[in-house]
Amino acid sequence: MNNRHKEAIRVGVLSDTHMQAADDTLFSLRQGVFSDVSMILHAGDMTRLSVLDAFYDVDVFAVCGNCDGPDVREHHPVSRIVPIGPVRVGLIHGWGERSGVMMRAKNAFEGVDAVVFGHTHVPECHKLDDVLMFNPGSYSDNRKGPWPHTVGILTIFPNGDISGDIVPVSL
Repeated sequence: MNNRHKEAIRVGVLSDTHMQAADDTLFSLRQGVFSDVSMILHAGDMTRLSVLDAFYDVDVFAVCGNCDGPDVREHHPVSRIVPIGPVRVGLIHGWGERSGVMMRAKNAFEGVDAVVFGHTHVPECHKLDDVLMFNPGSYSDNRKGPWPHTVGILTIFPNGDISGDIVPVSL
């Protein structure tokens, strides 16, 4: 492993869990795919706040989505900017017709290096006008793509580069 990777910050990303509480599979995610992450970003539609209990030992930044209950809405904003090392990440669930979610999410922020969003249940990772657009898909039910359940990993390098990986998971 070269020095560039040793100093990188790894961030676990998920969205659209649509669960009433953290279950064994979500706890195992923290011990598996997310075992080496410095923090978790949840892009909304967790449904209940207790879903985040699986990540009790790491910082969690979350936003509420259209399917979240009052307990989530009381504790998490609709959008936020999360500074991570040398970058700023916009975090939002998304809203409205699925066909325009990515552009609405991007336009909700200025001066960010990446936008993490959800709502569509469709994994995406690509640059748009030098901004990394990252949707981890849905932990519970992807609507398009080869994997039914996905999460994501963002890697932030000391020089400000950022990359994203979509990770299929088994429930």
